[in-house]
Amino acid sequence: MGNEPMFAKVCGLTTEEQIDWAVELGYSAIGVVGTPKSKRYREPDRARELAAYARGRIRSFVVAFDRGEIEEVVDDFDVVQLYHWTALPNLAYCSANRPDPAQPYEYYFYDASTGSGVFAEFPDWLDTVPGKVVLAGGLNADNVAGVIEAHRPYGVDVSSSVEIAPGVKSFDAMRDFIAAVRG
Repeated sequence: MGNEPMFAKVCGLTTEEQIDWAVELGYSAIGVVGTPKSKRYREPDRARELAAYARGRIRSFVVAFDRGEIEEVVDDFDVVQLYHWTALPNLAYCSANRPDPAQPYEYYFYDASTGSGVFAEFPDWLDTVPGKVVLAGGLNADNVAGVIEAHRPYGVDVSSSVEIAPGVKSFDAMRDFIAAVRG
């Protein structure tokens, strides 16, 4: 990785102001939730507006369980993050299981919490997964440095630990998290 800062994504953004904060604080990417099952869900028209606002300023991910949930906005985002593997050139495959080598992806997100924000230890096999491995699930400003040191991932993803309420981010918590990531 050289001197390139660690990839850090903040997920579940719901407003333009939160995107501004992510850019200002130096995050690598933002995530907009496209699954109606989530408290952070953004309807397709709103998701499209947020993607347009982020374009050219920060990488945007649309997050869902499967492609059907986000079909109408799939082309509006830089990366499509799904829990069910789908053949896409810009796929961020999210799972708690070791990915099948026959299933290509741009990023592999390990998330045993499936978006619940509950922290669990990360398995040793993660260190052998090829490509851009991003760790997610219950990370916060207090535990992220230790997780990075132990696993040396390509990046990390945060959502609920930088919130005051679901979908309501805290600038201070976002700042503290990125500071812990960057050491």
